[in-house]
Formats: sequence, structure tokens, C-alpha cells
Amino acid sequence: MQLGFAMLCAGSVRAKNTMNIMLTNVLDAAAGGLSYYLFGYAFAFGGPSNGFIGRHSFGLTDFPSPSADYSFFLYQWAFAIAAAGITSGSIAERTQFVAYLIYSSFLTGFVYPIVSHWFWSSDGWASATRTNGSLLFGSGVIDFAGSGVVHMVGGIAGLWGALVEGPRIGRFDRSGRSVVLRGHSASLVVLGSFLLWFGWYGFNPGSFLTIAKSYGESGGYYGQWSAIGRTAVTTTLAGCTAALTTLFSKRLLVGHWNVIDVCNGLLGGFAAITSGCSVVEPWAAIVCGFVAAWVLMGLNMLAAKVEFDDPLEAAQLHGGCGAWGVLFTGLFAKKKYVAEVYGSGRPYGLFMGGGGKLLAAQVIQILVICGWVTATMLPLFYGLHKMRLLRISREDETAGMDLTRHGGFAYAYHDEDDGFAKPAMFMMGRIEPSPQAHPQ
Repeated sequence: MQLGFAMLCAGSVRAKNTMNIMLTNVLDAAAGGLSYYLFGYAFAFGGPSNGFIGRHSFGLTDFPSPSADYSFFLYQWAFAIAAAGITSGSIAERTQFVAYLIYSSFLTGFVYPIVSHWFWSSDGWASATRTNGSLLFGSGVIDFAGSGVVHMVGGIAGLWGALVEGPRIGRFDRSGRSVVLRGHSASLVVLGSFLLWFGWYGFNPGSFLTIAKSYGESGGYYGQWSAIGRTAVTTTLAGCTAALTTLFSKRLLVGHWNVIDVCNGLLGGFAAITSGCSVVEPWAAIVCGFVAAWVLMGLNMLAAKVEFDDPLEAAQLHGGCGAWGVLFTGLFAKKKYVAEVYGSGRPYGLFMGGGGKLLAAQVIQILVICGWVTATMLPLFYGLHKMRLLRISREDETAGMDLTRHGGFAYAYHDEDDGFAKPAMFMMGRIEPSPQAHPQ
């Protein structure tokens, strides 16, 4: 999935910032790996505590739980860096390199792990798998693979980063009208979308962690093949529906077909179904994808109206569609599937006759995530802004960060002697004019 994020981001930005955004995606994984190992994993899945934060200190060997082994750490690290990758798209093309390192380490080492502890740990106060204490509203929050825990966290963090930085130069004209700053490669966007599509089958069906599940006092096991297959089907249907809904809706709204919009719609459907993928019927997944497409398009219209600039639509896509997915689970979770995955006797979806307790828990998750990420990431971005560590200079932004910060974008797409980058570097005062290369 990290490769998918990298390709999607690379294609969605302008050519002059390609190397920069690719490097930030690599750093999300690298910096996130160390910060999650040193701090985040302990906060997320530490031993029994008060339900709000893991108790154990640093390092994997401090964890006594049989499930908290090296493979579990690796799997959870992948989720943590996905949240950081979402945020990097929102602040692309105008953010200083040091700011990426700081926010990525903070998000993966502290902000995200606290959220995952609340909703995924067996000790979390709102977890549906809680074993230490009573369940929130008798159900806990059902967020099977992270519409809230991963996508909302990354999307809301990106929202505040983009708001503090402000829009890219030229994104809106003096009258406030939106000006499209198109990415340079639709091919990379499509490639990244397909890679993410493939990765989502590890994200959603893979979140079962084990194929066999114990039952009864005898300690017997039954296979979860049907539940795993159903989760893969609901994931597929939600993404496909969102893609097609976006395709025809945008055709009616703007008068042409747009593959970039379709790819974003596809990913919006995936982000939405990630919460309830294991506990809903396939037909409900179609409803989820249909609504997710309209959530994304509506938020994009709102963003243009209020002059909010997110080059990847990450805040709208992951934050907005992720929030819809959390609500969707509270509405459409089926009694049989909730019992199969989480245990019998629990509240289930409002529209499926299960009352409003699960929906109430889901609403609380949305509010808590919004509040926590705002309380932590907004001060961080604002502090970086005040220390002049957040946004690059106007001159660097105009020229492109590949040229001014990474040795020249000629290395990304052109031979360094092909005459393409040298005029730009000359204008920046980086090289002397060459009369042989440009006699006119």
C-alpha cells in the first residue's frame, strides 16, 4: 500500500515536485518504523492500564501478550504509516522537508497509536474486543480495519496541516475562483490506485489476523473462510460502486469523463467500507460506495468554495469518507455477522433492527478522533508555522522543490544535459549561461 500511496502522490503533483513527494513517502515508512517501534507500539498495545494508554515501556520484548509478537508489530506498523501517508498528500508541494520528518514521527509515534489503543486494543475503553472491563454501550466501536482509526486520523491531520499552510500559489485566483493545478501523470495515479486496491485485501480481509477462531470451553476451532471471503467481496463492491458513481456523476456535473476523479472515488469507497467490511451484506456495501462517492464530491465542492487546497483530496477522501464508513457500520451491521466476528448478544445496525447503541458508539468514535487529532496535530502544525519550519518560500514553491531542494527535477524525468532544466536553473541563479546550448 505504501507503494500505491507513492505512485498516487507522484502522479497527482506537478512534475517539478515529483522527487520531493516520493521522498516523503519513503520517509513516512522509514521514520514511522523507528518512531512506532520506540514509542507507538507501546502506546497502542501495551499491557493492561486504565484503558486510555498502554502501560509498558519501549521495545517489543516488554510485551507479555501472546498476540503482541514481532509479526503483529509489523502488521500494525503498516497501518500506522498509512495514516502518515494520507497526511503527506494534503500538504504536498509546499511543505518543508523537516516538517515532514517531525509530523510523521509524531503521528506514528504518539497520535495514531493512542487512537488505535482506544479502539483496537483489548484494553481500550471503546474497543469492540475489550476484555478488561465493560464494552461501550454493550458493543464497543466496530471499526474492523480502520475507517476511523487510520483514515480519519490521517485525513483530519491533513486537514489541519493544509489549513495552517494555506493553498498553493495559483490554486485560487484573486476573486477566489478555483484554478485546477493538474498533476503531471494520470498513468501513475491509475497505477497507484490499482496497487492500493490490491493492498486493501491485506488491509481488510487481512485484519482477521487468524483464519481459525476458537469456540466454546473445549477450545475447538472453526474456519473463518466465509467471513474472510465476504469481507473481500464487500470491499470490492464498495470501491467499484463508488468509482462508477463518480464516473457518471462527474460526467453529468462537468460534462466529461475524468480518470483522476474516478480513481479518487474508488479509493473513497474503499476508505468507507473499511470499518464495516466484515459485518455487512454485499448489497449494503453497494450503498456504502454510492454514498461515499457523493460525500467525496460534496466535500470537494465545499473545499473549492472555502478555498481549501488539498492536492490529493486526502482530507476529503480519507477524513470524510472514513467518517461516513464509521456511521455506515452503525446503520447496516448485521446481527449474524456481528456475532460471528465479535461475539453474540451485541447491538447491531440501526437499519437492521439492532437499535441505536452501536450507532451511538460509532458517533462517539468520530467525535473523539476529531477532538484528539485536532488537539495534537493543530498545535504541532501551528508551532511549525510560527517557527518558519512548515512552508517553503514563495520562490522555491514557484520553481519547484525538486529544483531548489533536491538537486534539480532534471534527475527525475530528463537527462541532465538535455537542455530542459538548465534554463530554469539559470533563472534561479544556479548556473552560468551557456551560449552554445541556447544561442538565441
